[in-house]
Amino acid sequence: MRRLFFIYCLLFTSFYCIAQNANNIIPKPAFISYPHSPEPFVLDNNQNIFYEDPYEAQALYLKENIAKQTGLLLSVKKRIDQYNISTNGIYLVQNRSLNHTAEKYELNINKQIIQIDYHDLRGLINGIQSLLQIIPIGQFNSIKISPVHIEDHPRFAYRGMHLDVVRHIFPVSYIKKYIDYLAFHKFNTFHWHLTDDQGWRIEMEAYPKLNTIGSYRNETLIGHFKDSPAQYDGTRYGGFYTKAEIKEIVQYAAIRAITVIPEIDIPGHSRAAIAAYPELSTKPDTNWKVATTWGMYNRQNNVLAPKPATFRFLEKVFDEVMALFPSPYIHVGGDECSKIWWKQDPATQAFMKEKGLKNETELQTYFIEFIAKHLKSKGKQTIGWHEINEGDLDTSTIVMNWGTEKQAIEAASKGFKVINTPGKPFYFDHYQSQDPKDSLAIHGYNPLEAVYNYNPIPIAIIQRGLGNKIIGGQANVWTEYMGNEKKVDYMIFPRMTALSETLWSMPEKKNYSDFLKRLELNAIPRYLYWNSSWFKDFTKWDISKSPK
Repeated sequence: MRRLFFIYCLLFTSFYCIAQNANNIIPKPAFISYPHSPEPFVLDNNQNIFYEDPYEAQALYLKENIAKQTGLLLSVKKRIDQYNISTNGIYLVQNRSLNHTAEKYELNINKQIIQIDYHDLRGLINGIQSLLQIIPIGQFNSIKISPVHIEDHPRFAYRGMHLDVVRHIFPVSYIKKYIDYLAFHKFNTFHWHLTDDQGWRIEMEAYPKLNTIGSYRNETLIGHFKDSPAQYDGTRYGGFYTKAEIKEIVQYAAIRAITVIPEIDIPGHSRAAIAAYPELSTKPDTNWKVATTWGMYNRQNNVLAPKPATFRFLEKVFDEVMALFPSPYIHVGGDECSKIWWKQDPATQAFMKEKGLKNETELQTYFIEFIAKHLKSKGKQTIGWHEINEGDLDTSTIVMNWGTEKQAIEAASKGFKVINTPGKPFYFDHYQSQDPKDSLAIHGYNPLEAVYNYNPIPIAIIQRGLGNKIIGGQANVWTEYMGNEKKVDYMIFPRMTALSETLWSMPEKKNYSDFLKRLELNAIPRYLYWNSSWFKDFTKWDISKSPK
């Protein structure tokens, strides 16, 4: 019945519509109550959005989204008297008198006003997202919004989504759309995977061959990388984001309170870099090519060699990266570092002996520590995949665990802060079903229910008293088999929606059956509104159907 009423609102646009029920908000708010007064707030073209400095951009963001979503054109006005709320309208009120939890907001709606109270920018954006979810989608003359009181804040400080733009690159317009997805779902971090074996996707001035050579591969694999024989399309592929484009994207994200964390993957996954500058490799006389296939670990040489030219290269590259990204964090990769190439290289072995490094694992740590110290000197904190924990590393570095709870326990036990991104179930490049006709993916099975029910703080970590070391979680979107925007959407939705609640709401607030109802009533209409694709058979596949 509610779905029929929603459709009715879309069709009959000349009349007013009643807003969505606040109980349908995703992720589930911490607390919702309904005042006794039955009289609604009437949202129409006569309303104003009142803001305080320095949040004009967020007020304009709200205005723009209401206009797109409803056709209503509100005015934006700066509040002159911050203690006077007498005129009907929407008020964005920074509450400086309360010691709010980070990102907390309160949303109050009555007959006269809609008021969002917030302590920080992210709290304001979170409140705006809840309000936008209450407001229906369509073209209306006015909308009646029932009184409600919401108090809400996230469970985890770090709530992220990753996107690999190396295996396949996507236009600036889609990167912005992806950021809008994150904002709607109350994520706060966009992890942007910019370099790897198959391409270099960020403009570099100090090393221009990274773009003229490293940003393009001669062809791309067709089908799965384990197919035999392998087939290729024979078409040159690539590109990179200019510094102007990156600044544009970072600013776009900042208005939406999304931190953009760039990843420059070292010392492995560096084939594109050594294709551009062979002198950085363990075999500088070789004519390297940018990788055209996936799954390079221990199959093809893709590691940086420890030599003065390499360390100068790293300093200059990361200096250019830091100049573009105001994020307090820089991701340095550190995963799947094939040590066999270092073992085979006499010059590398001589370097290790000179530095007193006992094995290649210590050399891997040497690379990470070198760049982590450089980043720290510039006020940045290093994040790396869990393999950086294999050696004796400074615990000021944050470990991003894509492995099992074993790797999370190891890192937390050493004192590292941990962001949990386990391949099972937070890799969204894995299949959502066991249907043999499903769209090609890399492997694995991560259905919607598994994403929703996963606790980023596993019981084993809680039992060891290490729960405070898990600062959040993230889903990773590797794009070997995602050649276009629609395929990315298909792979992330509705799993991203489930993840948002997994990272936002306390476990006792979660209920999968209730989530599925809200998914139908709130999220799927949004996918349609965004013109996004999604996996539609999510109710047919669950944890019980996981392969043994």
